[in-house]
Amino acid sequence: MAAKINSEDVSKAWIIITEVLSPNSANRKHNETEFQNAVDVLTQNGLSYMIEEWFVECLQQHLRRNVAKTFWKFFDVEECDILPKQLGIAVNYLHEITMGYMPCLDRLNTMSVILENRKRSTIFNTNNLSEAYILLIKSIIFFVLPAKFCTAVEMFYSQAFKVFHHSTSEDEEQDEEEECKGCDKEQEECVCKDILDNFHTINRQLDDIGILERVSSMAVTSIVHERIKNHIENTCKGNFETSYLKSLEEWLDRKVLGWLRLVFSENCRNTYPECIEGFKGRLLHFMFETFAKTHIDQLFNIIIEFPESEPAILDLKICLEKTDLRGTLVSSLKTALETRLLHPGVNTSDILTAYIAAIRALRILDPVGVILELVCDPVRKYLRSRDDTVRQIVSNLTDDGSNELLDELQKGHPLLDDGCSSDDELDDWESWMPDPVDADPRSTSKSRRASDIISMLVNIYGSKELFVQEYRTLLADRILTQFNYEIVKEIRYLELLKLRFGESQLHYCEVMLKDVADSKRLNSRIMDERRKSAEREEIEVNAMVLSAQFWPAFREEKIKLPDVMQKLLEEYTKKFETLKGNRTLNWKPHLGLVNIDVELKDRTLNFNVSPVHAAIIIQFQSQETWSVEELSNVLQMPATALRRKIAYWQTQGILREEATDKFVLVEEHKGRSHDIILADDDEAESAMASSQAQREEELQVFWSYIVGMLTNLESLTIDRIHSMLRMFAMQGPSAVECSIPELKRFLDLKVRDQKLIFSGGVYRLPKPDLL
Repeated sequence: MAAKINSEDVSKAWIIITEVLSPNSANRKHNETEFQNAVDVLTQNGLSYMIEEWFVECLQQHLRRNVAKTFWKFFDVEECDILPKQLGIAVNYLHEITMGYMPCLDRLNTMSVILENRKRSTIFNTNNLSEAYILLIKSIIFFVLPAKFCTAVEMFYSQAFKVFHHSTSEDEEQDEEEECKGCDKEQEECVCKDILDNFHTINRQLDDIGILERVSSMAVTSIVHERIKNHIENTCKGNFETSYLKSLEEWLDRKVLGWLRLVFSENCRNTYPECIEGFKGRLLHFMFETFAKTHIDQLFNIIIEFPESEPAILDLKICLEKTDLRGTLVSSLKTALETRLLHPGVNTSDILTAYIAAIRALRILDPVGVILELVCDPVRKYLRSRDDTVRQIVSNLTDDGSNELLDELQKGHPLLDDGCSSDDELDDWESWMPDPVDADPRSTSKSRRASDIISMLVNIYGSKELFVQEYRTLLADRILTQFNYEIVKEIRYLELLKLRFGESQLHYCEVMLKDVADSKRLNSRIMDERRKSAEREEIEVNAMVLSAQFWPAFREEKIKLPDVMQKLLEEYTKKFETLKGNRTLNWKPHLGLVNIDVELKDRTLNFNVSPVHAAIIIQFQSQETWSVEELSNVLQMPATALRRKIAYWQTQGILREEATDKFVLVEEHKGRSHDIILADDDEAESAMASSQAQREEELQVFWSYIVGMLTNLESLTIDRIHSMLRMFAMQGPSAVECSIPELKRFLDLKVRDQKLIFSGGVYRLPKPDLL
């Protein structure tokens, strides 16, 4: 049976409670005993729960109808410059309101009967009325933040951060400047101290209210983010030889977090250690992310400047481990390489230099090799499309001086059949890590890690044979253009290459160097015999005797040497036959080097030229004027080639074209003196046939097979011809390989020369009467 409520006692008690719990309760006449008795009356009548509900409802109404309107009215101003000042006035007003309610909140929070009711209460799901009040402030006043308020907060904290940064700056010259960098006023009118005092006051008031983080976090985050961006941009951009991450972390802790501690901790009633730690973690991540993005944008330049830029690579590596920017890096670097390297305006040597630098730099950035594999795939494909890529690689491998490829070659790691360096060491299974998710599943982790620079360059084409063949051509060209018997350096390079590519691959090159050494001994022997017999010759002949089957195809050029030169060659041949018995020489008169003195009326000039150039100028010894046609008939060489050779003597001032295709010897140059002149680099033509000519010569071995096929089977498609060639003509270690596109080009040349007929998709031989 319910107890009867005494309405009169309840009414009196309620009046006392509402008077005591109003914001101005301090001025009321009721004491603590009267208030407690009133609470006991409501408790005895089962109405104590009404106290908290009434107080919360009144609080909501007061905040919504009075406080919110008054607070936002402070920001209803036109001048943006006074918004920070209005923020201080508005926060001070809200702080006074809060302090007025604080005694009531404290009283209710300590009342045992209220605490007992709150165990069954669900108002705002808060632990006490102080938390409920903060929640009401946030939901009623700060539910939506007007643009002017956000501007005021950002201006206020920006100004405070600027003053703080200036006050903690270690720049000794700041006191000597006329204008303060903190408040932008004259030094005599500096208000930095007032700004900091106001900053501490407003932070303390916001913290007392319980809304410091709600009001300031967005502005503070924006300000420190912008500051971090500017600091990284001004400090780190463009300098790759210094590691910055450690100094950036120190700067972040000293400058940025130091200021945040002022905002959220040091000058506030409550402390926010969790908030500061949360900010620190987020700002560190933002700093790593910003630093990484800055370096990713400059990664192409960082790679080009490697190894000097290794500190920047190591910093970026740390950032990638802490951020999710691998995809951004791969995409950005891929685009940079394609834009700045992979176009006809860049030399192959420059592309290779950048590619090698990328291999070395990205190996440090990502030891697993996944980034290198993803980024450099377009570079490999583009290099494969350039005709001179292999020659440039081989040239770098054997160039004088130090370079990355030569250093790699000197390490002496052999290449396996798959193009990777051998690695007999067992993997450290305890530290094994799976490949990243962006790794290509078609390639193994071991192959990525094991491949060195030379291996990766070989893998552009996937064949060691191509590189060995190019080295053979380059070696032959170097020997025959320099005409030097000193091969110690070449032997050293050959031994290094044998460690890489194997002895069997380089057997031909070994024979070529042996030919040079044998030629040196042969020349010495012939010269010794000449001295013993007291023979004297106007021109001393030294021959390079080559084993034709081991050398690449030579560049062919028709020339009939002057009788004096031809006679010397014939005499040398007789001496060779005397020494070698049943062997003779087949001269290549257009190859070699002639040291010649040209004696003119006013000067004597010395030249090192090819036999063709020497043959041309010797003809002017018998007569001073020659036409191209006459000289062409005498030397038995095409007029077009002759004109090109004569141009060299024109550039030297020895010959002059006095009429079309008519040249005269220039005996005198008044007012000009001449020293020894050497041949121009442009005239240093290769002694070897072009790659295309050599390839066509190699494909000629298939012609007899093709003729035999078509003779027996009358007509065949290109696929059928190719499959039969693979079966019968492309077997064995030294067999010539040929792809279908190459075979088609070869057959089309035969069609053009009327040696084949192509019709209806098949090839056939022409009828005998058409041959």
